[in-house]
Amino acid sequence: MTYPPSLIQLIAALKKFPGVGKKSAERFAFKMLSWSEKDIKDFIKSIENVKSKLDFCSNCGALVETGSCPFCENMKRDTSLLCVVSSAKDIFSLEEVRLFNGVYHVLGALLSPLDHQFEEKLQLDHLIHRIKSLGVKEVILALDSTLEGDATALFIKSSLRDFDVRISRLALGLPLGSTLDFVDEGTLSRAFSGRSSF
Repeated sequence: MTYPPSLIQLIAALKKFPGVGKKSAERFAFKMLSWSEKDIKDFIKSIENVKSKLDFCSNCGALVETGSCPFCENMKRDTSLLCVVSSAKDIFSLEEVRLFNGVYHVLGALLSPLDHQFEEKLQLDHLIHRIKSLGVKEVILALDSTLEGDATALFIKSSLRDFDVRISRLALGLPLGSTLDFVDEGTLSRAFSGRSSF
């Protein structure tokens, strides 16, 4: 006995979410069957709004609700500091800590030949144009501490070597509250080689 076609269709749609397998999708679908008509309509409306009301800033790449970009158009932000991130989601993580008051630039991808993400995906011409037009003094590379993130950071550093800008990268190392016996070799190696004065 198989599920009714409408339920099969819903399960298939839910499985498109990252980390959601068949069992989780089934659990979500059956939970939705108990929702009120209003809950279902609100859920549908929120999905529609994601497509109709959200967009990416054509200047920096940040995710914005239809209208102006809160990062590009905020005159209080320091345009001499440009933080380069791989995705628009990263901006929100950085904004939560309230330590950065510069502007952002979203690459939209990291170098990854296996995933067909090559240099042209990074659109470095746009990044260079922004560095020149904003009078950027420091480029902060806030990229993942992965092979792809490291390769992208090195590529950007190499591409900007002829510009009079300071290039920095977020500090990498031991997580707060960790003990050495639970830290992997790569993290410990980075933390040791990137040590600072105390």
